[in-house]
Amino acid sequence: MEELRIQSVIKVCQMDELEASDRQIVELAISSTRNSYSPYSHFSVGAAVRLASGVVLPGCNQENAAFPAGLCAERSAIFAAGAQYPDQPVVALAIAARGTDGQLTEEPVSPCGTCRQVMIETETRFGRPIRILLYGRKSIYVVEGIKQLMPLSFTEF
Repeated sequence: MEELRIQSVIKVCQMDELEASDRQIVELAISSTRNSYSPYSHFSVGAAVRLASGVVLPGCNQENAAFPAGLCAERSAIFAAGAQYPDQPVVALAIAARGTDGQLTEEPVSPCGTCRQVMIETETRFGRPIRILLYGRKSIYVVEGIKQLMPLSFTEF
């Protein structure tokens, strides 16, 4: 039997090490946590996307008593971009969260499987990777493309 080893590359940095354009979307993701509607989980997630044109859009999670009718922050931002700028590739996505204590999480929060699949579809659609910035008070993870987080991804082909 053969063994397949898969490795991911994730950079770890601090806010002051990011380029201004990346800091901008991380800060917007952080502020978007305040717009979250999360009365059930009390876990507020904010996101922000930057498009190839430079346009930046926020997103936040929206829960619903009829679970799973809500929507994650990442998908709300990506879908807003697709609805408003359908021909503009998403080039970067930042994610931040507040825990049930209302404080920003110490460790970076990773996107759920459904959001990862949407990112794969978005990368496939535009033929380019999305720079993903996962914010935590302790550090920020910088990931060059969703395949670093989900290497055995499902695509049409």
